[in-house]
Amino acid sequence: EVKNIRYFASQPWPFPDSLMVAFIAEYGGGEIKVDGEEIVEAGWYSAENLPTIPGKISVARKLIDWFREHYCR
Repeated sequence: EVKNIRYFASQPWPFPDSLMVAFIAEYGGGEIKVDGEEIVEAGWYSAENLPTIPGKISVARKLIDWFREHYCR
């Protein structure tokens, strides 16, 4: 469950003519559920212990950098 969902940014995604959209939300409770198609893997990570993260030009990386700036002091 998530709450307080807010739009963060978007970027074009070349295949197949798609758009990647990023949102910020608060965790409200419950277990992570993946659909096995669009999302095949998900997990909880601390900002200090992230898996390999995307390059700086991706919206995913911009979202991670935003989180670190606001919550890791």
